[in-house]
Amino acid sequence: MTDFLFVHSHFPGPFGFLAEALIGRGHRCAAMAAETAPGMEGVPILRWSPGRAVTPGLFPLARPAEEAFINATAALKCALELRKHGFDPAVIVGHPGRGETLLLNQVFPRARQLVYAPYYRAEGDALGFDTEWKRAPTLEDRLRDRAENATLAMAYGEADRLVCPTEFQRSLLPPALRAQASVIHEGIDTDRVRYDPAAALHLPDGRVLTKAWPVVTFIARQLEPLRGFPTFMRALPRLLEAVPQAEIVVIGADGRRNSVAKASETQAWKERMLTELEGRLDLGRVHFLSRLTHDRMLAALSVSTAHVAYTYPFALPRASLKAMACRCLVVGSDTAPMREVIRSGVNGILRDFFDAEALADELIAACRAPERSRALREAARRTVVERYDRRRHCLPTWLALLTYLADTPSRV
Repeated sequence: MTDFLFVHSHFPGPFGFLAEALIGRGHRCAAMAAETAPGMEGVPILRWSPGRAVTPGLFPLARPAEEAFINATAALKCALELRKHGFDPAVIVGHPGRGETLLLNQVFPRARQLVYAPYYRAEGDALGFDTEWKRAPTLEDRLRDRAENATLAMAYGEADRLVCPTEFQRSLLPPALRAQASVIHEGIDTDRVRYDPAAALHLPDGRVLTKAWPVVTFIARQLEPLRGFPTFMRALPRLLEAVPQAEIVVIGADGRRNSVAKASETQAWKERMLTELEGRLDLGRVHFLSRLTHDRMLAALSVSTAHVAYTYPFALPRASLKAMACRCLVVGSDTAPMREVIRSGVNGILRDFFDAEALADELIAACRAPERSRALREAARRTVVERYDRRRHCLPTWLALLTYLADTPSRV
């Protein structure tokens, strides 16, 4: 039996399936997380609280480091408590985004560290990508990004191994760190996430959508420019006019307020786009749903004629892979994360991130002749099964790396 420690502010986050698999193999797992983390049945969890705020008036470039070390100190106290109860991990699997892994080697010096490295700010990423909603980055913006990288670089540099979910995210790392990074996605459970021909999506107004309707879906954790929400909304007037039977299903929270120079500080993105498009949308056919249960989301994807998956050069949207696994026609943005998964015209369609007219053209064509996309939809499912299937590909690769680290002689 080997001890494994998972560190993630919102555990289980991307690590739940790993903890489940390790416990199933007879190993012992524990977790450390922030106070708001949901936790996971069968995994003891210690939650930390920062305990103090950042020093008022602190030099701006020092702020990210102070925040990280405040969190690291709080996590350190949890680690000491774990050690007191005899927990001695051979491997620590951590997400260092808030600094929580930085001091753990002082409590568990023998543990190997596998650090999840989903993002690192670098040239070619989202900074400066969208100048409509975010002003062009200044020198101060770029310096702040470098400052935010400092503690990430420390965590990555002290790790025994890094894991990035995509090649694009690995490419953002400095060359020295890139050499120690593996690309392993957390994967999709394609046995469960699949097309259901009998699926039906029940709407709040009592109507029920099935595959008989032309349905366009859009899913994002937050309705915001990062995931192409303005471009999507601007494509809808032409689509709704050209395809009178089309129904639009928008899934995502609208709680985030924008904080960019060209928009009101108090206006949410949904409200802003509805104001811009006032009088041009048939709102009886545009259905805004907050976060759904997983089963309802799969029902939405199963009835979807076309799924829109746009993103800045940032993280690959998980919903795009689930849509592909459900044999959706995915219309994605021609940005690096989507190009890693979709070959336009082979297993989906890619269009310019900012071109709402091009997006409208593709959605109109998909709704008018859904049978023409059959080959693309079937190829989309094959792509996910062959490259991102959790049980057959991603989980074995993760476990092999964890086993290798656990079997590697300790540091001390």
